[in-house]
Amino acid sequence: MAKILLKGATLVNEGKEFVADVLLDGKRISKIASSISVDGSVTEINCEGLHLLPGCIDDQVHFREPGLTHKANIQSESRAAVAGGITSFMEMPNTVPNTLTQELLEAKYLRASEVSPANYSFFMGASNDNYEEVMKTNIQDVCGVKIFMGSSTGNMLVDNTSTLEHLFANVPMLIATHCEDEATIRKNLEEYKEQYGEDIPMSAHPLIRSAEACYLSSSKAVELAKKNNTRLHILHISTGIETELFRNDIPLEQKRITAEACVHHLWFSDADYENKGAWIKWNPAVKTAADRDQIWQALLDNRIDVIATDHAPHTIEEKQQKYLQAPSGGPLVQHALLAMLDASANGKIPLVRVVEKMAHAVAVCFQIKDRGFLREGYFADLVLVDLNKKSTVTKESLLYQCNWSPFEGTTFSSCIEKTFVNGELVYDNGQLTGAQAGERMLFNR
Repeated sequence: MAKILLKGATLVNEGKEFVADVLLDGKRISKIASSISVDGSVTEINCEGLHLLPGCIDDQVHFREPGLTHKANIQSESRAAVAGGITSFMEMPNTVPNTLTQELLEAKYLRASEVSPANYSFFMGASNDNYEEVMKTNIQDVCGVKIFMGSSTGNMLVDNTSTLEHLFANVPMLIATHCEDEATIRKNLEEYKEQYGEDIPMSAHPLIRSAEACYLSSSKAVELAKKNNTRLHILHISTGIETELFRNDIPLEQKRITAEACVHHLWFSDADYENKGAWIKWNPAVKTAADRDQIWQALLDNRIDVIATDHAPHTIEEKQQKYLQAPSGGPLVQHALLAMLDASANGKIPLVRVVEKMAHAVAVCFQIKDRGFLREGYFADLVLVDLNKKSTVTKESLLYQCNWSPFEGTTFSSCIEKTFVNGELVYDNGQLTGAQAGERMLFNR
């Protein structure tokens, strides 16, 4: 691989912004200095006026392969990810078949190695009856174990109390949970069916999948984790009350219980159901503006540790159905960083904190080896952004296979210029280069 010199970029890294040159040698960052001189064999890229960030790491995506490839696949969605500055992803097990055996898990890794321009890891799925398979998971080359403590797309609900106890007590690696109390949701849904029949309004979603349902399940997970000293990571916090479950009085490296906020819960509120309808129907649901404000506050004071997408595409036809039939989830990886750069431009979060929450903290949370920071010797997973060049989300610009986005029509204040994965240019000024540069992530455990 050729050497590349990124000249005069404004680096955003580890709480600082500073102008420097960055030399890429093969897959890694060779040197970072105020000025680097090279000979004619090195490709120079003028980065003056551009900001260089470590590539974002998305700890929660659903790329739908195998079994649901009419919605999306690993190739299409990982391409959308690098176009959005996400250089690494961790994908969930509720595919078809569910990723509940080591053989099925490894099949996903093999497929990603063939088609993904982004780095990848896949969660091992837990069910009520695959404990022995879960315990075979390699802690050094698998990101974690996923437990659905609330049902979502797929049939992976773990609701057996003794199974949960066993998993929380014995799994030696990070457990990531989807937390919504199923009994509460079923009760709420029956009440709305009695009132509306088949015509439940989309605005009822956050009342059916309520704050109470989220808190009951999240607090149960925290209780189990404290009892067993489990390494617990609670995904997609959607309510203000849940943020009270988490601590910010110890360094992230020492936390045993961490939490994630998703872009849609930071961007939308229940007021948006009127115009967006099923396009913003997620599980857990987008809730009130007050919940959104409290999630932002918890993110900024470090009770919530990372920002992710929960990218989960469905077809346009599926989303156009009535409430009871329309599935939950939507595509986000192409625009998540742009959305957070907008939030930064609007004064909601400093740029260095965007980088912290979308790269550094994810790497620390999951103990990812040699990624998530701009450091000499680390893999050259990088994104160049122009903070002064607007970009508008149009149907034609979408790389998602499902060909829709909740952000369609939005003009962001920034633009993704270039994305590098393992030192290879994979996205360049609006175009994918075709490089399949992604590698399996490894973990320092």
